[in-house]
Amino acid sequence: MTGQSNFKNVIATSPVIFAIGVAGDSGSGKTTFTRAIREIFGEDLTSTISMDDYHIYDRTQRRERNITPLSPEANNFALLAEHLADLKQGKIIEKPVYNHTTGTIEPPVPFTPTKILILEGLHAFATPALRELLDFTIFVDPADEVKASWKLTRDMRRRGYVKEEVLEEMEVRLPDYRAYVAPQRRLADAIISIEFSRYGQEKGEEDNIYSVTLLQGKQDRTIDNISLTFDLFSMCSLSDRNFLLEFHEQLLDGRRMGAITFDGELQSGVIRRLERTVEEQTGVHPISIFAGRSYVSASDVIQLILAWRIINKRIYISAGGETGDE
Repeated sequence: MTGQSNFKNVIATSPVIFAIGVAGDSGSGKTTFTRAIREIFGEDLTSTISMDDYHIYDRTQRRERNITPLSPEANNFALLAEHLADLKQGKIIEKPVYNHTTGTIEPPVPFTPTKILILEGLHAFATPALRELLDFTIFVDPADEVKASWKLTRDMRRRGYVKEEVLEEMEVRLPDYRAYVAPQRRLADAIISIEFSRYGQEKGEEDNIYSVTLLQGKQDRTIDNISLTFDLFSMCSLSDRNFLLEFHEQLLDGRRMGAITFDGELQSGVIRRLERTVEEQTGVHPISIFAGRSYVSASDVIQLILAWRIINKRIYISAGGETGDE
């Protein structure tokens, strides 16, 4: 397939519900790295389900039972798999609702599937049943110190916690994270690793600039004439701020993966060129996710590269490929 046809229209008229699973710890930035997909295809074609809605117990009940939300016994995986199967068949479900502000479970609401369905949560592909239903899986894996910084900011500002409560919760949750959430990393199609910038930790805390690595297994199949290219000359000649681009092979969880790392800031023309490539090869116009910005961060670039990997998988399905793992 080439840009001669609008791939957004292909998706809209296709019976296929393409499901993406994004797993990682609470506050790890899961929503950030699917932003480009949501921006490219829009609200009409993309929707998100939070696995938090499938908590069995409310906050008070978990405390009474001395369990964390990371424990499998605190989540209704069977109902989630049943709902995901129904959604992939185009059926409307009655989705549970968990209120993070009050920590309570509210009455279910109708949820209608879109053509691209994003499942985000602690255990997005923790069970064989869920993995069977997902077409692409991502594990977001920030370094411990980065995750702590983010979680403190999120829970204190948006969820009304005090610092001591957040730190205590993180300590209590750590064994369950290692036992039940972290093992999903070895099963993911793509892993996003995040560390503080090599140009200073304050770059993350003040300017949201980090060192971000996208790790992927080698693709056995790609679509002919589909590519995503960088203009290295422009990257080097137009930028006047520190940035790093690195590629290396890495052995992680027993798998050999290609790791591409970006750090620092890039002149926005670099990412605009990437957006134009996606426009040309999918026929989707316009794509302008980071408009109005003079510079983009490593996270922004990785978002677009990951989106292209996901689009490539979806194009493969449209071209007659299987829906299973690549």
